[in-house]
Amino acid sequence: MAEIKVPFHRAAITKAEEDAVLDVLRSGWLTTGRYALEFEKKFSAAVSGDDSSKGRAPVISLAVNSNTSGMILAMEACGVREGTAVITTPYTFVSTAACARHLNADVFFADVEKDTYSIDPDKIEEILKKDSQPGGVDGKGANRVRAIVPVHIAGNVCDMARIMELARKYSTPERRIRVIEDAAHSFPSPTALGYAGTIGDAGVFSFYVTKTITTAEGGMVCTRDPDLARRMTVMRMHGMDRTTWDRYTSPRASWEYDIIAPGYKFNLPDVLAAIGCCQVDRAQLFYEQRKRIVEKYNKAFSSLDFIKLPPDGEGNSWHLYLMRIIPEKLKIGRDEFAKKLQESGLGISVHFIPIFHFTYWKELYPDFTAENFPNAEHQYNTTISIPLYPDMTDEQAQLVIDTVTKIGVEVKK
Repeated sequence: MAEIKVPFHRAAITKAEEDAVLDVLRSGWLTTGRYALEFEKKFSAAVSGDDSSKGRAPVISLAVNSNTSGMILAMEACGVREGTAVITTPYTFVSTAACARHLNADVFFADVEKDTYSIDPDKIEEILKKDSQPGGVDGKGANRVRAIVPVHIAGNVCDMARIMELARKYSTPERRIRVIEDAAHSFPSPTALGYAGTIGDAGVFSFYVTKTITTAEGGMVCTRDPDLARRMTVMRMHGMDRTTWDRYTSPRASWEYDIIAPGYKFNLPDVLAAIGCCQVDRAQLFYEQRKRIVEKYNKAFSSLDFIKLPPDGEGNSWHLYLMRIIPEKLKIGRDEFAKKLQESGLGISVHFIPIFHFTYWKELYPDFTAENFPNAEHQYNTTISIPLYPDMTDEQAQLVIDTVTKIGVEVKK
């Protein structure tokens, strides 16, 4: 195996994170407590921007142990359950769709736009039209859709104005269609509608080790709806009507509580939240450092006729750099190009394998095939994620550029 000269990602960890974790360890309180509460407070402030001047309701943030956990909480609170369905994209990590299946709901998939990785609003509307007709999308009944789940791939924000309009258009007095943003890649992502993850009814962030900020493992659910927040708070901890921190820090006896729903165990412990408190303070700096590398990549790759630059738009957080090869210009395909990059010492990945390639989903939905989602399949076959992280040096970025250029020139037609 080739020596890794430039890793795919490296988390930006400093003495501040180390000291914060030690503070938690020495405090005697390791699970969800004051650091988690502080992290929620800081994150709400970070994604609120100028909300108050625009009359938007305040953002309520709930720390969870993963984006997946947060997505289950958001879907459950929005009424996703057996007999219902959600609409999402096949071009995402599998957890986005799997969360609906954990709630025994179905998933209707909408292809991505032709030139981006974002879910296509026109395809969403096609599904919503079918859902409103007798028999619905799959013959199981009409009006089953309870949520639209757009995914902001690589931090590039979907067409939220159109998606929100579609949710309103096809909602009825008996059935409100919610919008739950999978914002795992998109922090910080300010737009005219608000920060990504705060535009829909709920938004879910990820703090996995490779994300724009990290808690090693963890996530955050954001909403402006107090009713949704209350339901998710209860379901986050066993359906209990009191949090652990409240039980052990208030005058009321710690063993006095009620279980009002069959909840989950999705809380974020203070050991991890302490890292998040440090990371969120440097989120803008991390963005600026990534953007500097992106600008170097774009400048270099714009002159190469076998590379197509990643899509860009308002609020793009540049979590990933999705380099797209142009197969017609090369003698080799994506897989071989990626292998040559690895053999040259670059840490690379592919985001994402469309969900229709996986056995479970192919067996569940026979019509869920590459042929029916040509845009997602094309993006998959032409995309390589190359190194991009805050502490990346100019020398490392230049090595990536030189390696991509050298390989591309060698295999050009």
